[in-house]
Order: sequence, then structure tokens, then C-alpha cells
Amino acid sequence: MQIVACRSGAAPGRHSEDHSGLRARGATKMETTGRDTLTGADCPQDVEVPFSGPVHTPVTVGTVPHVPSSAGESGGPPGFARLPRPLRASVGIVAALCMVVALVHVVMVFLYVAPSNEVSQRYSKYINAWIHPLFEQNWRLFAPDPQSVTQQISARTLHTSPEGSREVSDWFDLTAVDDSAVNHNVFPSRASQNMLRRAWDVYAASHGNDDRSKSERALMLQKYLRNIAVNRVSADRHNAFEEIQLRVTTRPIAADTSAGRRPDTPTRTRSLPWWKVASDGN
Repeated sequence: MQIVACRSGAAPGRHSEDHSGLRARGATKMETTGRDTLTGADCPQDVEVPFSGPVHTPVTVGTVPHVPSSAGESGGPPGFARLPRPLRASVGIVAALCMVVALVHVVMVFLYVAPSNEVSQRYSKYINAWIHPLFEQNWRLFAPDPQSVTQQISARTLHTSPEGSREVSDWFDLTAVDDSAVNHNVFPSRASQNMLRRAWDVYAASHGNDDRSKSERALMLQKYLRNIAVNRVSADRHNAFEEIQLRVTTRPIAADTSAGRRPDTPTRTRSLPWWKVASDGN
């Protein structure tokens, strides 16, 4: 870049002066100020001095460039402010509903496990409907009640042939299948450990010795136990059947002699009635 560094009107007799020093002085002065003009005897007429120094860009004082915020102009989470207004309203409604459901669940569980009081007695119907069967609670974690007996649950099926003959299968040990899935397994499934046993416990607690379902909940627990047995038998035996029967054999666990001898409980066998198996599972 060439910069005209001299004004007109310089002394005419100085053209023979050595221009090398002049160029050096002009270049040094321009590097310091960015731009200057040599006048008078220091500058011959029409001399161009090369400039290689930095060019300073003028800066306007008091001006702050606008930097957009990564969280949006509204201060919300990144990207949320860019959503359409109806979608943002929908997200807010869903979040509010989730908080309400969580609060109701905590209150229902508290009323269920708390000692009996006027509120839990008045709304027991709604509390039980909310808790059972998915959120059932008990205090065995803090006051464990180890079992003193073992139950062996077996099942057999009945199939009616096209000729009208009734074919009854042998007993199939459902408990042995669960035990084999738990033994020598580092991470046994919760279904193998508790599903069949808990299904029988709640069935026995909700039914009398006549095995009659006297409430909607008792009928639901009966279907629950029956469906577990049907699924287990169908997975092992692929024969068709229309009815299924369960048999529960209860045996006592030997008492610890060091803690005192308890009277032995005799072995009991309870056969449940035949239950029809429909194609829709009901």
C-alpha cells in the first residue's frame, strides 16, 4: 500500500537530497501514529513513502454488541422458548397432571400403611381400589415373618376329545419349575421367586375353604392364580386343554431345636376346583 506522505509547497531545491533517510523517518513515524504528513524541508515534492505498519480500525466508544442468549430471550430452558405456544401449554398441563398423580399416590399409600383412622376408614373403598393389586404394601421389611411351612403347587389339565372322552393329564409341579430357575442362579428373576407364591397367599387369604369368590377382588385374585398356572403349563406342555385344577401341598419346616421344640404341623393337601380356561383368558 502506498501513502502520499507529503504536501505540496515544499522547497523546490531539495530534490537532490538523499531520500533514503527521509523514507526511514517517514516509515518510523507512520508506524507510531498510523498516519502522518511530512511538510516543509523534510519532504520533497511528490514523494511516496511506503507504509507497512498496522492499520488501526476505529472503535466507537459505548457500543456493546448484542449476543443472543443460549437459553432464549425468556430465560427458560434452551429450546423450550422456541416451541409453539400450544405445545408449551400442553407440556405444562402434562407436567402439572404428573405432579397431581404423584401427590395422590403418596397420600393413598400413606393412608393405606398408616394406623386405622377416621379418614382411612371413610375412604377405604377408594384407597383399596388405588392400591390393589399393583401397589400393595406390607410391613414385613421392618417386622419380617419368616415362613414356617412350604407349599408345593401342582396343576393338571383336562381335555375333551372330539369323540367326547375326557383326558386328564398328570400332575405338573409348578413350584419345582420355579425352584429350578432360582437354584444356582446368581440373579434369579422376581417372577420365579415370588409370583406363584404370592398369588397363592392372596388367594388363600381372600377365599374360604369352599373356594368361593365373595367379592370382585376375590374373583380377580382367582383369575390371577389361574392365569399364572395356565401360562406355566402351556409353556411346558403344548397340548390343548379346556380346564385346569390346582393342588397345594403344605409341609411344615423342621423347627430349630435350639430355640425350643414347637409342635409339628401336619402335612395338608388342598385340591382346588376345576377352572374353565377360555380363549380370552377370562
